[in-house]
Amino acid sequence: MTNELGDIGFGYRPRAAYATDPARSRGRLFDEVESPTRTPFQRDRDRIIHSTAFRRLKHKTQVFIAHEGDHYRTRLTHSIEVAQIARALARALRGDEDLAEAVALVHDFGHTPFGHTGEDALNEKMAAWGGFDHNAQSLRIVTRLERRYAEFDGLNLAWETLEGLVKHNGPLTDAGGKGLKGPVPQAIRDYSELQDLELDRFAGIEAQCAAIADDIAYNTHDIDDGLRAGLLTLDMLETVSLPGTILAGVRERYPALDDVRTGHELMRRQITAMVEDVIVSTTANLERVGPLSADAVRAAGETMVTFSAEMAAAEKELKAFLYKHLYRHKEVMRVRADAERIVRDLFDVYFADPRAMPDGWREGLDRAEDRIKARSVADFLAGMTDTYALKEHRRLFDHTPDLS
Repeated sequence: MTNELGDIGFGYRPRAAYATDPARSRGRLFDEVESPTRTPFQRDRDRIIHSTAFRRLKHKTQVFIAHEGDHYRTRLTHSIEVAQIARALARALRGDEDLAEAVALVHDFGHTPFGHTGEDALNEKMAAWGGFDHNAQSLRIVTRLERRYAEFDGLNLAWETLEGLVKHNGPLTDAGGKGLKGPVPQAIRDYSELQDLELDRFAGIEAQCAAIADDIAYNTHDIDDGLRAGLLTLDMLETVSLPGTILAGVRERYPALDDVRTGHELMRRQITAMVEDVIVSTTANLERVGPLSADAVRAAGETMVTFSAEMAAAEKELKAFLYKHLYRHKEVMRVRADAERIVRDLFDVYFADPRAMPDGWREGLDRAEDRIKARSVADFLAGMTDTYALKEHRRLFDHTPDLS
C-alpha cells in the first residue's frame, strides 16, 4: 500500500539497518531476566506508564494552570500526544516504535509544578548547588527516586531509553567532555560514570523522533489551548506563515465552518504537514549519510530527524509568535509570578526546617550538608503536582496567591 509519500505504507515495515534493535540492547544497570513476551523497550514503556511520576503528570501544568479548565493540556496529555507522533515517525522511518514511544512518555518526568515557571524558580533557589534542570531530574527519577522494585531503586530502564531521555535534543558535551551548552548537570555526569551514556554523541533515530515530535505537539496544541483561552484568535494566526497558509485553505474549502471546528481542522492539518515534512526531510538525510547501524546514527555528527529548511524557518517564526502572544501574555505572566512565589516560599520553608516535609523525605536532613538537604528539597518539590503545591502552601502560609 502506498500513499502521497510514495513507498511509505500503513502496515508493518521491516526495521531499518540504522534502527535500534531491541535484541541487541546494551542492557540495564542491574541485570534482569529478559521477558519471553516483551522486548526490553516494550518493558520500559510499560514501566514508565505504571510509575508514580507518570501519574503525577496529570496535574502538572503545560501552559495553563490545571484548574483553569478541564480541557487544557497537562504534562500527561502532552506526553501522550508526543508519544503518538513519535510512534508515527518511527514507523514511517522504520525505527523501533516502542523505544520512540518510551522516550516520548518519559521526557517530561522531571518537570516541576507550574511548568517552566516552577523550573525557573527552583533553578534560582538551587544556584549554589548546581542548579535545577528538568532533564537531569527526569534521569534522577527513573534511576533513583522511583522506588517500586525489591532489588533496585528507579525503574532500571534499558541503556537506549536512558540515552534517549538524556540526549534526545542532541549531544551534551564535545569529545573532550566540555559541555556544549554550559555545564552538564551533575546528576547526568554521575550516572554516566556508572553506565556510559556517551554524552558526546547523538542519540539513536528513535529518540530523535521523540524530540521533534515534542516540537510538533506543543507548536500545534499550544495554539489550540491559546484559542480556547481567548488569548489567541484565528485572525491573529493569519499573520504567521505556517498556520496562516493552512487556515486560508480551510476557510476556502469550508467557508461556513464555525471558528471552533476551523481551529480543530487547522490543528489536524498542521500536525500532518509537519509530520510529513519530517519524514521526507529525514529520508533524504538518511540517504545522504547512509548509516548502516544505530551506532552509525550516533556517530553521524548531525541530527538525522529534521524539518526541511523551509519548515524549520516556518516553525521558528511560529515559536516566536507563540512566545510573544501566548507564553508572555500579561495574564500568563501574572499567574507565572504568583506560581514562582509559591515555589520559592516552599523551598525556603523546607530548607530552613526539613521537618515541614512528610515522612520519607525529612529523615536525616536536619544533620545533612546544605547541598544534600537542598537537593532533597528540590526532589520533593519537583515531584509535586500543581494541586499539591497549592495545598502545601495553604498549609504553611497564611496567604496563598489565587492562580485563577
